[in-house]
Amino acid sequence: MAELHDLTALEQAAGIRSGEISPVELTEHYLARIDRLDDVLGAFLTRTPEIARKQAADAESEAAAARREGRELPALHGVPVPVKDLNQVAGVRCTMGSRALASYVPTVDDHVTEKLRAAGTILLGKTNTPEFGLPCYTENGLAPPARTPWDLERSAGGSSGGAGAAVAGGLAPLAHASDGGGSIRIPASACGLYGIKPSRGRVSGGPTLHDVTGLSTSGPLARTVADAAALLDVLAGEMPGDPYTAPALPPGETFAAHARRDPGRLRIACLTDAPIPGITVDPDCRTATTETAALLSELGHEVAEVTLPGDDGILLAFTRVWSVMAANRPVPAEREELLMPLTRYLRARGREVSGSDFAGGLYAFRVLAQTVADGLMPPGGFDAILSPTLAGPPLPVGALRNDVHPQAEFAAIGAYTPFTALYNATGQPAVSLPLHWNAAGLPIGVMLGGRYGAEATLISLSAQLERARPWAGRKPSLW
Repeated sequence: MAELHDLTALEQAAGIRSGEISPVELTEHYLARIDRLDDVLGAFLTRTPEIARKQAADAESEAAAARREGRELPALHGVPVPVKDLNQVAGVRCTMGSRALASYVPTVDDHVTEKLRAAGTILLGKTNTPEFGLPCYTENGLAPPARTPWDLERSAGGSSGGAGAAVAGGLAPLAHASDGGGSIRIPASACGLYGIKPSRGRVSGGPTLHDVTGLSTSGPLARTVADAAALLDVLAGEMPGDPYTAPALPPGETFAAHARRDPGRLRIACLTDAPIPGITVDPDCRTATTETAALLSELGHEVAEVTLPGDDGILLAFTRVWSVMAANRPVPAEREELLMPLTRYLRARGREVSGSDFAGGLYAFRVLAQTVADGLMPPGGFDAILSPTLAGPPLPVGALRNDVHPQAEFAAIGAYTPFTALYNATGQPAVSLPLHWNAAGLPIGVMLGGRYGAEATLISLSAQLERARPWAGRKPSLW
């Protein structure tokens, strides 16, 4: 017999609307699983059972009133959605994965938190993240490392590793995540999930922690395309003070609706070589990509192999901008000594970047975005770019971390994630799909990047691939 966590988020929401599922019962189910499994998975930095129970009781009352009055409820009303600990929830500590901020409690919600509250979702807690979201693994000095439930010796990735571990381990039906260089798509690949990095400006980063570089954005991690699309509908939308705004969907349209639509025949570029010189891509990742290319062809799409010239200049630009972002994180001077070695290294490097070099890095991103738009994805050009998500399978916990030589660690991070940061630099949307598992039973993600503002196309294409090769039936042993 199926348990509550076997249901998709949208199935849970439908049960809540009909009265067949109680938000209180659903919340207690997940809180019990968190109590039982989180010490192993490392999914949460802060649990919020009291808030969750209060919100669940309110959601249950509202659902009952809506049934009596014949009112519609938001699509994810009563469904638990944890928030990544880089984002603020008023009254709940926000550590950003750092011992230096272990007791920081914000007084205001981030815009994404406001939207989740308005949608009637339930806060189970704040999910695990590495310090300030800087590396692509989730290990810090505050909690156990986030592990993929497919192999508990291996990392869930990062920086949204806690969100990935929570959803893949059945501790939440879906989760808020964020992505500045691949941090939604990396855990999606390592945990066998579907993740969407939206277009720049699709989701507000305000009101207090705006990323002035435009690299970072919030987005969904989920088990199914439809669930992720529904959460994107919740998170998306312009808010006061936003410096960027992605093109809105036509009135009455939703991303969830696009998960039910055929994408039509698309032109898709297939990229298997890393766009950074000297990077080796694991055969499992190449196989996942070529098999997906073949599946796309079978579905009627036009697929063509492409290569992107290796460019160390973009890597240098990203390193400079990333370092400045690290240096600008709010750390009290007397607590700098509590920071991780990689964070200290990046902050020191960021303080050495001149204003003109920082501006030059941002300009390099604009040039790259224009080159992709004009050269690969103009009207009549490619509609999407297929590639591996990562250069290798999920890595053992600790495999990338190098406290003695943080510069070498940062280089290793770049070698493991050579495909993802492209879309943060250009602002384009990108998704990671769990279409392949290797011989060792580890998930291997593939990535699709789309034109700026074209999340709807990626969602329709992803749903088509999901129907052709369903993945939701695969579950890790601890499920």
